[in-house]
Amino acid sequence: MNILMFGYLVAAALGLVMGSFAGAAVWRLRARQLKEDKAAGEKVDGKELKQLLPLTKASIKSDRSQCLHCGHTLGWYDLIPLVSWLNTHGRCRYCSAPIGYFEPLMEIMTASLFVGFYYYWTISYPASAWAVLIVGAVSIVLMAILIAYDAKWFLLPDRIMVILIGIAAGVAVWNIVTSPQPLETLWSTVGAVLILSGLYLSLWLFSHGAWVGFGDVKLGLALGLLLSDWQLAFLTLFIANLIGAAVVIPGLLSKKLSRKTHVPFGPFLIAGFFIALFFGQIIIDRYLNLTSTLML
Repeated sequence: MNILMFGYLVAAALGLVMGSFAGAAVWRLRARQLKEDKAAGEKVDGKELKQLLPLTKASIKSDRSQCLHCGHTLGWYDLIPLVSWLNTHGRCRYCSAPIGYFEPLMEIMTASLFVGFYYYWTISYPASAWAVLIVGAVSIVLMAILIAYDAKWFLLPDRIMVILIGIAAGVAVWNIVTSPQPLETLWSTVGAVLILSGLYLSLWLFSHGAWVGFGDVKLGLALGLLLSDWQLAFLTLFIANLIGAAVVIPGLLSKKLSRKTHVPFGPFLIAGFFIALFFGQIIIDRYLNLTSTLML
């Protein structure tokens, strides 16, 4: 086994573990949000709050994963990514309640993104650039949480967004400072932010929040800073809308969705971001070559 293949296996294994962590973080974030919303006098789902409330009572030292149905504390053998879920046929070992597909899907998604980012790192950076891998891994976990949370509850939690924007700002500064052409990179970063965040800010202001949420504006800011490239930002936006159309149009035609159905755009935007990051330059180069050929 060569070093590159070993790296992919390690990336996949770490991705599964961090996907499991991200899945647990989603439920804890939801529990805290429901508790805070109720304290603020907002209407919440009482059944959901009762089910998730125990997740808000544990201290950091005693915070252990537990079944959301029976409350039984889970052992290490219940928390092995994918393996434990397959071993119990997707059910709790103690009460036999169905766990669902959320956890394994989170683990598979995060592992896939870890492998994809490792590939991107091997072709884009020297082997000594370990900091890029670490920042990438943390960002992937944060975005996995955002994808899941937005898909389930149509919200991008500020607790995660603030961290992601902070990391993205640091990445943008690093890209500008280390660039052979810092001024060009600066303007490209500004362009990326205007494309991915400015557009959604305009839509949010024009529609008074009816068309897009302010979370999409903040997410666009983070993704634009991470890319620091206006061409990749434009490609991200194009792919995100393409994926969104591929999901929404069939839903409208089959009448499973209506014009009033709320569709979370955060997952589409993040998917577009990763496709643009991993394959964007290849897509852009082939597009330019094609247009040059057609113009001859």
